[in-house]
Amino acid sequence: MAGAGISTPSGIPDFRSPGSGLYSNLEQYDIPYPEAIFELMYFFANPKPFFTLAKELYPGNYRPNYAHYFLRLLHDKGLLLRLYTQNIDGLERVAGIPPDRLVEAHGTFATATCTVCRRKFPGEDFRGDVIADKVPHCPVCTGVIKPDIVFFGEELPQRFFLHVTDFPRADLLFVIGTSLEVEPFASLAGAVRGSVPRVLINRDLVGPFAWHQRYNDVAQLGDVVSGVEKLVELLEWKEELRTLIQKEKEKLDAKDK
Repeated sequence: MAGAGISTPSGIPDFRSPGSGLYSNLEQYDIPYPEAIFELMYFFANPKPFFTLAKELYPGNYRPNYAHYFLRLLHDKGLLLRLYTQNIDGLERVAGIPPDRLVEAHGTFATATCTVCRRKFPGEDFRGDVIADKVPHCPVCTGVIKPDIVFFGEELPQRFFLHVTDFPRADLLFVIGTSLEVEPFASLAGAVRGSVPRVLINRDLVGPFAWHQRYNDVAQLGDVVSGVEKLVELLEWKEELRTLIQKEKEKLDAKDK
């Protein structure tokens, strides 16, 4: 399970943090409160602020960091049953984790849906509009196109319900960089069997790690990337991960040229 804490080292801004460039960009829209960006009523009245955020987070602006590549290495080794992420930045995909191993619990920019005729499109189709500060419209019915990001009150993606079979099958759970405050995502931490160790790599003790510890819980507190580095060292995967990161960096560099 991963949250915003694995993306901040990549430079992804928190739209709620006063002083961040993104927060200031959004101020010009007189949003009643930051979360309104993710409310459908507000979106239909004024989609501009959401697309300002979308432009910032659109795939290609940021790169995965050490923590993302650690998760990719777990996949390469055949150890990753599934990665449940709260993040909408798509960095797990960029790190090379295949979509079938991912549950993007709060949605993705990789696909988009027309708010009127419900046709589905690849997110890439509207990249040009979003980058040019235009609100994208459906080529068929001209309705506003909304990336498949989950807004307040919307249902979570169907794939989220894989947790019903995934969590009982797991033999280890990593919880990395999340405050475990947003439901129903947060309660997944309690869905593994009691005999299964849960490892928290996070700034603070959160959720059940704080108020309902199990005898086999492990917490590595502090900076998320440093916590992952410690783990990689204990696993003796340092060299392998370094090579993977180098190889992936070269791929992304070539793509950016």
